[in-house]
Amino acid sequence: MVKSMAGPRSSISRSTRGLILLLVILVATVFGFALLYMLGETYLEHRPRSFMTALEWSAETLTTTGYGADSSWNHPLMVVLVILTQFSGLLLLFLILPIYVLPYLEERFEARLPHTLPKFRDYILIFHYSPAVASLIEELRRHGRQFVILEQTRAAARDAQQRGLSVVLLDLVEDSIPADQITSISAVVANGNDEDNTTLIVLMRELGYTGPILAFAETPLHRLPMQHVGATEVFTPRRLLSEALAARASRWITARVRGVQELGEQVGVYKLRVQQDSPLDGQTLKQAELWQHGVNVIGMWSGGQFIDLPPARTRITAGSVMVSIGSHEALAQLGELARPLARSGPFLICGNGRVGRMVASMLRDADEPVVVVSDRDEEGVDIVGNVLDSEVLKLMAARKPSAIILAIGNDTQTLFLATVVRDYLPDVPLIARVNKAHSVDRLHRLGVDFALSVDNVAGELLASRLLGEAYVQVEPELRVSRLSAHGLEGQHPRSVESLEGYRCKIVAVARAGEVLVSFEDDFRILEDDEIFLCGSPASIDVYLQEFPQDLHLQSLSS
Repeated sequence: MVKSMAGPRSSISRSTRGLILLLVILVATVFGFALLYMLGETYLEHRPRSFMTALEWSAETLTTTGYGADSSWNHPLMVVLVILTQFSGLLLLFLILPIYVLPYLEERFEARLPHTLPKFRDYILIFHYSPAVASLIEELRRHGRQFVILEQTRAAARDAQQRGLSVVLLDLVEDSIPADQITSISAVVANGNDEDNTTLIVLMRELGYTGPILAFAETPLHRLPMQHVGATEVFTPRRLLSEALAARASRWITARVRGVQELGEQVGVYKLRVQQDSPLDGQTLKQAELWQHGVNVIGMWSGGQFIDLPPARTRITAGSVMVSIGSHEALAQLGELARPLARSGPFLICGNGRVGRMVASMLRDADEPVVVVSDRDEEGVDIVGNVLDSEVLKLMAARKPSAIILAIGNDTQTLFLATVVRDYLPDVPLIARVNKAHSVDRLHRLGVDFALSVDNVAGELLASRLLGEAYVQVEPELRVSRLSAHGLEGQHPRSVESLEGYRCKIVAVARAGEVLVSFEDDFRILEDDEIFLCGSPASIDVYLQEFPQDLHLQSLSS
């Protein structure tokens, strides 16, 4: 058992200590003012009062219940004493709340929170809830997997419990954890800050835990130290998010840096906005024959609405955002069709936080011109000012940017900024980062060409490692999963009849290093093929019931 690093805790509860302190203060105050009143009445008003009468006056005044016989005074010092006593009574009332009432209520709430790890069988322990693990939690629920959130503070534990999550309140430094409580943990996800994550990793390994520990690192330099102390894998979601944003900016599709939302080295899922001068404008999907370019359109934003698995008669219009799957080379060709006129100006990055700086560094490493806009005068900032200011917008427009990247950490600010920038610069590609997945849809409705959330990045990574399911979350109710073709050998991708009733279909097949999106009539699925199944999470679950996969918690320690 790991011993506590702090001294022995007092056997008296926090609320009891508060009650004792409150009683001491009340008694001292009542008796103190009673003594002062008795002396004042004797020597200033010349009408002596007994101590019991003075005590009664002190209690009545402090509790603001009123007076009996004594209700007027002549000497100024007595008037001052009465006023001081009255305000002291009000002050005591406000002191009672923070010293006793609130701690008492918090202690009662804390008593309802578990302080020991549960005795579940085969559960995943997630340290600290945040948007980075929200998608993972949905996936665990979808797969029927048990999980527990570990929090160190009452506020965080209260927030997790109000979200309907199983939570345990433990301090990694002060609380002792019996070694037998970790035997049912199948995996650990460290989602706190780098220091707390490292403490958790060391603690679990000292307890003898041998299972996989997946950790997030805020700083890439901390990845190796975390691995050295026992982490199985360490991810940097913000860096991956930055790579994805840079990938969409640099040459729009053909990225010199690899991003996320890929289903392997050969295939990716991309979103492209169709411009007015695009040859695709006005054509239907059938007329465009995008399959000849090795691309399958699995979704489309049009008129602020998202169409999943659009039929061949769906018309492509300027401003539409096509969600496409295919090889990176094929998607690069589609990018040239959707946006044929390339700009030569720099990439404008709004925000100089951690993500903004990483995106700027990656683009500069790719020899791309970069201009950073921030309201803080810092190193690397080219335009200092509020992006919402008309003068700053004029400076941005004067640079004739190739694309604008919104790298602000607040989703609400990003949504408002996207509205203003899109209205002022309607033809410039707009790329944005957000924290929560549901903000992505809103950004697409506002005209943002590409948006990605930390939630999606982290969720896809963890689900792939913990559940063995490689997928890309296209929209909240649409995803593409890469699965084994087991059970489909000898069939044509369009002949799997059970998929049609659930709005789910095979959109691509990976074979011998190639991604195939067009299938001739004589095409047949082979045993070693992998399929890319597109549909809602529920429809994919139906497929997995009919064609079970080997989706299970992987042993990452090997």
